Amino acid sequence: MAPSQEGIAQPGSIDAVLEALAFGSEGLVVAVAQQHDTGEILMLAWMNREAVQETLATGRVCYWSRSRKALWRKGESSRQMQRLIELRVDCDADAILLLVDQEGVACHTGRRSCFYQAARGDGLVTIAEPLVSPETLYGKKA
Repeated sequence: MAPSQEGIAQPGSIDAVLEALAFGSEGLVVAVAQQHDTGEILMLAWMNREAVQETLATGRVCYWSRSRKALWRKGESSRQMQRLIELRVDCDADAILLLVDQEGVACHTGRRSCFYQAARGDGLVTIAEPLVSPETLYGKKA
């Protein structure tokens, strides 16, 4: 069920989540985004403490971009935002499952999911075509 207020957690509970997580040597934890009502796996990304804190405080999913070395608020350039429904932590506390409500597509290629290739026959085959062009999403070639 969606949170009734802007964020999904209170400051004290955010601190408890941050303390429980086993961030890796680079200060990151893997995060899998899953559509909350269909179970569709949308994407995999990384979060640092600040990204987890912001996500829980605002209800809008924020990741850590390893390539840009900066916070990446999902949808900031594409307008394809993720609203957090629930954050779950695995048994080792080294992975996060984000149950989200995805607005539009999740993948920068314009596909609903980043998992659009499947191992079949002699290699990988595309099992989902783009729903929107990257040029439309970002106003330039992705």
